[in-house]
Amino acid sequence: MVENKTDNIRDIVIVGGGTAGWLMASRLAAKYQTSPDCPVNITLVESPSVKPVGVGEGTWPGMRKTLQAIGIRESDFMRECDASFKQGSKFNGWRNGNADDSYYHPFTLPQGYDELDMMRFFQHSQPQGSFAGTVCPQVAICQQGLAPKQITTPEYAGVVNYGYHLNAGKFAGLLKRHCLEKFNLSYVLDEVVKVNGAANGDIASVSTENHGDICGDFFIDCTGFASLLLGDFYRVPFIGQSDVLFADTALAVQIPYPAADSPIACVTQSTATAVGWIWDIGLTNRRGVGHVYASGYCSEIEAEQQLANYLGQAFNGAEIKKISIKPGYPSHAWEKNCLAVGLSAGFLEPLEASAIVQVELAADWLCLQLPANRPAMDIIAKRYNQEFSYRWQQIIDFLKLHYVLSRRSDNDFWLDNRHPDSIPASLQQLLSLWRYHYPGQNEFPRSREIFNLYSYQYILAGMNFCSETAYALTASQSDSGRQHLKTGEQLKAQYLQHLPGHRALLEKIAQYGFKGV
Repeated sequence: MVENKTDNIRDIVIVGGGTAGWLMASRLAAKYQTSPDCPVNITLVESPSVKPVGVGEGTWPGMRKTLQAIGIRESDFMRECDASFKQGSKFNGWRNGNADDSYYHPFTLPQGYDELDMMRFFQHSQPQGSFAGTVCPQVAICQQGLAPKQITTPEYAGVVNYGYHLNAGKFAGLLKRHCLEKFNLSYVLDEVVKVNGAANGDIASVSTENHGDICGDFFIDCTGFASLLLGDFYRVPFIGQSDVLFADTALAVQIPYPAADSPIACVTQSTATAVGWIWDIGLTNRRGVGHVYASGYCSEIEAEQQLANYLGQAFNGAEIKKISIKPGYPSHAWEKNCLAVGLSAGFLEPLEASAIVQVELAADWLCLQLPANRPAMDIIAKRYNQEFSYRWQQIIDFLKLHYVLSRRSDNDFWLDNRHPDSIPASLQQLLSLWRYHYPGQNEFPRSREIFNLYSYQYILAGMNFCSETAYALTASQSDSGRQHLKTGEQLKAQYLQHLPGHRALLEKIAQYGFKGV
């Protein structure tokens, strides 16, 4: 049979810039525009008037592979985006709100994770200290304010696992410059005024104010909350989650460091409040701080006061940016020949910084399975939408887990979060199971889970959740656990002795760049 060449996917149109648009453009161009046997044309249409939300300042470790795939040097990325290292998150006040209430969710897996379930060993042997601090040397690195690598470590390699804190606006700008300089990408700076349908229900083109109609075979909607293609044109239903995750507003500020040598945190600080939580992210030149709260439980004035109480004198004179959050996601992200990515594909409160990683996952998918032709697109779209729905449910369950395990009672916000009516059935089932069985890999069967088993274990243990299992460890398992702890202590001693301070390394990177080969 002769292939119908008119069905081939050759022209990709990305509508919208920002982090989502330029990250998609960078990944697709790096994949498909460097091979002569795969000619794909990419056009990005960016509005000159739409400003990015600009508060997505945390990434997961996978960003390192993404930047490598795009072809951006780590030294350049860190310099141009005011980036610092993120080694995980520290949660303050989530258990009960007391002064000593804190725990870490590090990016590095427990020592010996591939041989023994260290959470089970920890709860049976009950060593002194926290679970994460006992089984993962990275916690001590974070507590001491150290970097995850040395200046001589090769780019994108690490002694321990890490992601980044970054200036989202500057990151989008870096991706844009890199795209336009390195790849054969068409760029249109104009307003999209209309989406034009084809006879078969596909999108045929988008009309712009000054550049006419831009035709394509495949459209990627990166128009943010506006969702011009998936939402406005296709009217794909939106699945709200405000009955599960109550936070619907954020007040964000940028705070300068009090001194040139002030410490730069190497974790995202997440501090619970009476009606939500406060993020605190350290970049090289400032802190990004914001109060995520539920407006149904307090006024904006009260929420602002809680942010002021957290920041103290540093709050005086700060310019506040208010961000409205409509928690939820579309019933599916891929309709006909249109895929929504970024905020147009849904948004929840940024408790575990899952926004940018979902853009990366979408880009990974297309780099592996860009439809070759129109008939193949429907098959791939169906698979993508199944994964999309599963991923969102996993994120919702994981975020809700933080609230459900809390014992705070200082506001109805926390009590209502623990009410069974607000807890998804899937999470209720897991919690019921975990009361008698330690969480295991069989509960997370997919090869690319959005949160792996050990992320759940760090949160469960950090919130003092215990399983009442009757199954004891064997003698060999106990011996293995103790050996892993001993190895971890040895690694910890080496790390604390040789790793540089976080700010010290960032200053060296700014001056010299990485020296590793």
